[in-house]
Amino acid sequence: MTRAIVTRKVHQISGGYDICIQEAGSGPAVVFLHGSGPGASGLSNFRQSVDAFVDAGYRVILPDLIGYGASSKPEGIDYTLHLFTDTIVEALKAHGIEKATLIGNSLGGGVAIQMGLDHADMVDRLILMSPGCIEELPIYFAMPGIANMKSTFGSPEFGPADQRRLAESLVFDPVHITDQLVAERFEVAKTQPKDVLARMKTHNLRPRLGELKMPILGFWGFNDTFMPLTGINYFLEDCEDARFITFNKVGHWVQVERTEEFNRYSLEFLRG
Repeated sequence: MTRAIVTRKVHQISGGYDICIQEAGSGPAVVFLHGSGPGASGLSNFRQSVDAFVDAGYRVILPDLIGYGASSKPEGIDYTLHLFTDTIVEALKAHGIEKATLIGNSLGGGVAIQMGLDHADMVDRLILMSPGCIEELPIYFAMPGIANMKSTFGSPEFGPADQRRLAESLVFDPVHITDQLVAERFEVAKTQPKDVLARMKTHNLRPRLGELKMPILGFWGFNDTFMPLTGINYFLEDCEDARFITFNKVGHWVQVERTEEFNRYSLEFLRG
């Protein structure tokens, strides 16, 4: 649980979609963008960071991407990177966010990068944890974590045990996956159509990474089974101002398995 008071607001945007945004604290805005997967939401992915950022004087913004959390979950459409990004940008503007640091994990990292490219005036800094959308889709689909997730989600038999197994694949040590987290994410997963994953079509942003001019801090778990570790090289080779931290015996969720260090390094980065 978080000590900070978390409020919630739903914005109706173009297409009649609802995007849910939760927030806590006050000060400069920091927007946390969660990854994909059954049951994902802003608060469930980043709950362990809320208090640290609020206590440090930041306004914590936790959107649910379209197809996730309490946001709209349309069927019969392709879930493209532009769909995720455009709907979040519109919702953030409706929420009064003019400029923020973006913190993105996995798919959320791809959304953060796309925003940094197309809406640079809104982005102060980028903090990325195993960001997606920097490889071609076949490379991602061959990663064991993603292949396992796609093969399981959407079946009629999908239950809490499947939810736990998928959540445990996100970390190196399953001790980090609590009963509360599994229950919370399973309640969301039951409301998600299979299209959320089956029709996800993100494009490769690697050729444009050199266009990112804002400072970048990145994290990567050495034992990540979802995003190839070689992605670090793309940022270090192409970006103007990037630094990355890698942890051994850590999977896809650095912010969960190394919470204290993730929070501390990120806050130091925000302070310049």
